[in-house]
Amino acid sequence: MKWKKIKKRIRHRAEYILARTVMGMVQRMSLARALRLGDRIGAFVFDGLKIRRRVAVNNIGRAFPEMDEAECLAVARRSFQNIAKMALEFVRFPVLSDAEVLALVEFEGLEHFDALMAERRGAPLVTGHFGNWELMGAALAVRGYPVTFVAKAQKNKLVDRYINDFRRGKGAKIVHLGIGIRQVIKALRNQEFAALVSDQDARKHGIFVDFFGIPSSTHASAAALALKNGTPVIFGSCYRQADGHHRVVVERIDTAGYEGGATAENIHAVTQAYTAALEKAIRKAPDHYFWVHRRWKSKPKTMKTERPS
Repeated sequence: MKWKKIKKRIRHRAEYILARTVMGMVQRMSLARALRLGDRIGAFVFDGLKIRRRVAVNNIGRAFPEMDEAECLAVARRSFQNIAKMALEFVRFPVLSDAEVLALVEFEGLEHFDALMAERRGAPLVTGHFGNWELMGAALAVRGYPVTFVAKAQKNKLVDRYINDFRRGKGAKIVHLGIGIRQVIKALRNQEFAALVSDQDARKHGIFVDFFGIPSSTHASAAALALKNGTPVIFGSCYRQADGHHRVVVERIDTAGYEGGATAENIHAVTQAYTAALEKAIRKAPDHYFWVHRRWKSKPKTMKTERPS
């Protein structure tokens, strides 16, 4: 057991050193060069390595049945390129000044944040794996909005701390998914915005709502928190522009009209509302979405195929 711990420690240290070395090389690049590299990496993974290529193409086909195979392949390839560019932009956070972050991101709908801050209220901030969601959160924090990121902990604690320092460097706080629910509640009560990425298959922990007309197990934490705390849900979507800049659209999903608070029915309705907002964004820019995830892996019990007798 002791030797296993030693090997794990050595492996994690090696992974950390490798991550710092590679990321350091990216940080020395200009933004334009990093974006060109992202295009090449995404294309290589899609065309050459073909990692999860079929998953992405199949997902696009399910979401957009009107697309033929060639259209699905084209959207999937651009999606891989966007994922790579987004990752390299994130890696460059430590070398971006606050002024550079502000210059990269244009906002539409900031009045929803301003209204809540004037009322001395926080709210869940929901987004999906769409566009550069990391840059959206960083730009909000740089603008002075109190943002707490709810992030999944990496198995390698050295790497986890290193990449979370990128977010902290822009003024955001970090709590880890699952174990940090009390800290999320505390953040909301402290008039902060708790940022949750709520679009992956939640398995048995989620509730089923429609996503592209397909029942999808979805994390409902943002809906439950908003209803329990009497706040709206803020939804944000980040669109990449042709010149390398980004446009963030902010929407407000009100919960005041739901009588009874955090009932199962109300939680379902609010979860459906922010899932529909994400679907609307994806329909505008299908290549911005993270199609490599098996979004519809979980199925309601009523949809399970019975074995023939």
